[in-house]
Amino acid sequence: MQRNAVTGELRRNGGDMSERSVPILPSRDLRESLAFYGTLGFVNGGAPPEEWDYLILVRGDIELHFLASPNIAPPVVVSCYLFVADAQALYEGWAVALANDSESRRHLVAPMNTDYGMREFTVTDPSGNIIRVGSVLGP
Repeated sequence: MQRNAVTGELRRNGGDMSERSVPILPSRDLRESLAFYGTLGFVNGGAPPEEWDYLILVRGDIELHFLASPNIAPPVVVSCYLFVADAQALYEGWAVALANDSESRRHLVAPMNTDYGMREFTVTDPSGNIIRVGSVLGP
């Protein structure tokens, strides 16, 4: 994300950001979410979580928002879908990143090809959010 120095307009990869969506997911512990997603390559894209009880995480063009929800307890039925260039490669990277976290590894489900032309996998975060990740299958 870049801000135009003259107009102040936000741009994504040089394109217009007038239309897009960002999921706002519950987090039982924002620091726990920051640590978990940090392992997966996300960085804090906003203020410290304690400032607003809110967390913005960014990884490339992916942006996830989290609202402090300390009273939730998994299983939570909240999910979002991340479209990526190569779901298999991302899965392999995340599997390595989570290799030493036995609890998280149980929540990383291997990729599969769907009948609707996608390669997909899922990961469930410590708050119970289900993140489905997919890429279009090649010809």
